[in-house]
Amino acid sequence: QVQLVESGGGLVQPGGSLRLSCAAFGFTFRSYAIGWYRQAPGRERELVATIASAGTTSYYEDSVKGRFTISRDNVKSTVYLQMNSLKPEDTAVYYCNVEVFSTYYWGQGTQVTVSS
Repeated sequence: QVQLVESGGGLVQPGGSLRLSCAAFGFTFRSYAIGWYRQAPGRERELVATIASAGTTSYYEDSVKGRFTISRDNVKSTVYLQMNSLKPEDTAVYYCNVEVFSTYYWGQGTQVTVSS
């Protein structure tokens, strides 16, 4: 069965950095694109970044361009989100996502809180 497990969230001061990880199980990881999403309280879930199956192309939402970097290790079946210059508005639960056989799968999410 497809499973995604996020980790790496926590409390950080504005301007700080965190690296999130998404470990994947139950499918041929290297064949699929992976996305990072986030959802703040009272807000809709939004796409943050995506990476192609081979890691050759990526997409970033405008508010995180230049600050966040998505990457993947197809040997470890893990996707990363390096977050630098964090702002309070980055506070949210971060989720990874994959579509396999027309079904979307989500992890449990990891909380990121940016506060002084």
